[in-house]
Order: sequence, then C-alpha cells, then structure tokens
Amino acid sequence: MIEPDDLSRAVEAVLFAADEPLTIEAIRAHVGDDADVRAALTTLAEHYAGRGIELVQRGDRWHFQTAGDLAHLLRRDREEARKLSRAAIETLAIIAYHEPVTRAEIEAIRGVQISKGTLDVLMEAGWARPAGRRETPGRPLQFATTAEFLTHFGLASRRDLPGIDDLRAAGLLDPINLAMAELSIGEEADEEMANASEED
Repeated sequence: MIEPDDLSRAVEAVLFAADEPLTIEAIRAHVGDDADVRAALTTLAEHYAGRGIELVQRGDRWHFQTAGDLAHLLRRDREEARKLSRAAIETLAIIAYHEPVTRAEIEAIRGVQISKGTLDVLMEAGWARPAGRRETPGRPLQFATTAEFLTHFGLASRRDLPGIDDLRAAGLLDPINLAMAELSIGEEADEEMANASEED
C-alpha cells in the first residue's frame, strides 16, 4: 500500500503518463483500491492552481492541461481548424442539451432530416457517441456527448452549458428568431385563454 505522503506523487505520475483523462476508478487501478484518490486529486489541484499547467476535472475524469491564459503560446502558426457545417453544429447542440437523444428526435427539433454524414462527423471528432438503444418500438439508437466534448469546450459537466439568457446576452441568438419565438409563445397563450373562455 502507498503511504499517504507518496499518494499525491503517485496519482500525479499516473495522470502525467496517461494519454487520456482518467476516472478515479482508473487511477485506483494503478495506486491501490483503498487509496484516497479523491483527496490526492484535491491536493494536486490546489498545488497546480495558478501555474502553467493545471489539473482539471471534466465530467468524472481528470487530466492535466495547459493553463487557459497560456494556450496561445503553444499554438502553431499553421493550425488546422476543424470546421463544422451549420447542420453539424445544430445537431451537436441538440445532443448536448437533450442527451440521450435519438436521430428522429434530432430531426424533429431541427425540422429537417439529418444528412447521412452529420453524425459520423461528430463521432469522428470525438464529440458524440452512441449511447445505447431506447426501449421503445424499433429500439432506436440514442446519442450523447463525450468526455472529449467537455474537454474541448472547457466544461466541467453539461450543467455548465450556457442557458438561453447567457446565449442572448452573448449575442448568439438571432433577434428575429427570438422575437418569432416570443410571438409564438404569446399566440399559444392567447389561444389557451380563448379555449378556456369557450369552455366556461
């Protein structure tokens, strides 16, 4: 068994050598099942806070990354950007906000069919994954986001996704679409009130 004083060093070494973010259970497989890995991670996160690299949690996984304010120093002059189509961006957003979600549900929300390669592109990027089958007739395949999605967008969990107020404040929602949505909600409310009056 690893002594408490050496546990943080052992956890640090395991994370440093890993080629992907690790869960607490995966770390325990290296340092011992009875090790207090969570306490060691807390100690390491405090130790690395404010330094050039930091220990971060993404979902239920932990890894080292370059401090956000220094990332620009490591970018290469010729960076190959991964450009997604509008359809892929919309599909990714629907998966992120509604997961687990089926292809039919994505199409219902978008109002159009998904082209054949859209989900493939998101899965190749490592941002979406199959998430089992829905226990309904036809047992459709469901999709969800991945740990890589959280890491790429700097999210600790899906709870950190921006809400509609955040998106509006950032100017990311089209004012015309917002006005139409609010008008539609108003019309539905008026219709409900009219129906209620007729029933009375």
